[in-house]
Amino acid sequence: MAIPDLTAPAHRLAAALRERRLGAVELLEATFARIDALGPALNAVLTQDRAAARAMAAESERRLAAGPARPLEGLPITIKDAFDVAGLISTGGLPAYRSRVPAEDAAAVARLRAAGAVILGKSNVPVFSGDFQSWNPLHGVTNNPWDPSRSPGGSSGGAAAAVATGMAAFELGSDLGGSIRWPAHATGVFGLKTSWGLISSWGVLPPPPERRPARNPDLLVAGPIARSAADLDLILPLLAGPRDPAVAGPVPAPPRRTEAKGLRVALWAEDAFAPVDAEVSAAVREAARLLAADGAIVEEAARPGFRFAEAFEVFALLNHAVVAYGLPPKVRVRLQQGAARFAPGDLSHQALQAQGAGMTPSRYQQISQRRMALKRVWARFFERYDVVLCPPAPVAAILHDHGDLAARGLDVNGERRPYLDFLVWASLATGADLPALAAPVGLSRAGLPLGVQIIAPFGEDRSAIAVGAMLERAGAGYRVPPMA
Repeated sequence: MAIPDLTAPAHRLAAALRERRLGAVELLEATFARIDALGPALNAVLTQDRAAARAMAAESERRLAAGPARPLEGLPITIKDAFDVAGLISTGGLPAYRSRVPAEDAAAVARLRAAGAVILGKSNVPVFSGDFQSWNPLHGVTNNPWDPSRSPGGSSGGAAAAVATGMAAFELGSDLGGSIRWPAHATGVFGLKTSWGLISSWGVLPPPPERRPARNPDLLVAGPIARSAADLDLILPLLAGPRDPAVAGPVPAPPRRTEAKGLRVALWAEDAFAPVDAEVSAAVREAARLLAADGAIVEEAARPGFRFAEAFEVFALLNHAVVAYGLPPKVRVRLQQGAARFAPGDLSHQALQAQGAGMTPSRYQQISQRRMALKRVWARFFERYDVVLCPPAPVAAILHDHGDLAARGLDVNGERRPYLDFLVWASLATGADLPALAAPVGLSRAGLPLGVQIIAPFGEDRSAIAVGAMLERAGAGYRVPPMA
């Protein structure tokens, strides 16, 4: 058998396994060797159970030889350490959970296991998925495979680094404030923030295990991270559905278009409310240019009929309320007490965080009504346009900075901006429950990945994926990083 190309797209690896050009055990062992080789430099993959993974791979070998083979049969994957995996230490980056071993898989993990994926370990996260860099006191710092002095992003940074370097065929991430899209952009892979409710988020940290609600928490979604758009199309239907993996999920709607010709694109490359680095906005424009060259209709002046500031305020208040729900009571109270320092209408990150932490049920309902109005505006907008192209984040991959969160900043075109500006471009899709794909476009002058965020109508995740595929065919897409 041929030596496995671990950076090949997952759908091609799956085809090689089905056609017996590659063995599941062989692929797993090659993946272990890659993890061993890159582990010290990247620190992306954490807890592993190699004996259990080898047993799963052996079962996949039997199924592939004799049938029936499952859709993801034999593909070795890691799982973001925000998700419970039965039998594996699942910490969420919290020292208090250093020995926590769930008895049950998170809902999305159970669906991947049922589809034949070989779960070999967990990938690194920040504490409680609460940072835009992936580091924690238990497992240390994860480095970016394009430049180890930089972060792969967070909170799905370990996941994105693992996928970018072939330490996983694909990954499972979670996204509340850009936690899939920002790491995908920072490492040059594809990351899909799914429509809210399409995939069960039961078994994800946060919230803490002892406070899990029966329904999906508002705004929070699970989604795949992969090396090609076709991989996402393979994985998404298998993840869709409720907590019980035996219950069939909804079938994601087909894409509006599979070719660029006639695609109606709204280009939102920059905005005064949300400053973005010139190289990032140039990558968004390059994505629009590639689509236009293949026949897409691109309009730069097209905007939904609301103010960016309004959309961000609504998202941020709900986001901080959801995050605060899972915080220790003392921390939550401290944030709430800070609200009195801020004037009404203050849209600073600190003011919104304090207001969100102190959200009352009546205020939550009021903000939810404002959100419903924004969602109606988006629905009308998507009657005229198929997708929106915008930045996935204000900057490319950043240098490691683990100082006080409030003191950190971002360099945007030479101007210092608040660190929490990572939330702003993420807010457009998340606040309206829309699917959004971060797709790689090219490299910066410093050789760092640059991507585009593709926002599609609610429930039309495959339209975003289809546009990612169009960009791949036009010459954009995943590139193997120097450290792979």
